[in-house]
Amino acid sequence: MALMITDECINCDVCEPACPNQAISMGEEFYRIDPARCTECVGHFDEPQCVSLCPVACIPVDPAHVENRQTLLQKYQRLTDTAS
Repeated sequence: MALMITDECINCDVCEPACPNQAISMGEEFYRIDPARCTECVGHFDEPQCVSLCPVACIPVDPAHVENRQTLLQKYQRLTDTAS
């Protein structure tokens, strides 16, 4: 599952640098997560770094992008292979 940032975001700038996949960027009003790059930190960490650091808990699972752990691992492998 990719994650999403809700409109409760306070633009604290904590999540963007913590994302190992560069999936987080500033949107028009608040940060957003690119579901094509979000692996929920699978392959990097045991838990999503943005979720663990967010002070307002505004990063839930995106119901429009449901993926299992295997799919997230495949995405991680695809992203890291193209980065090499």
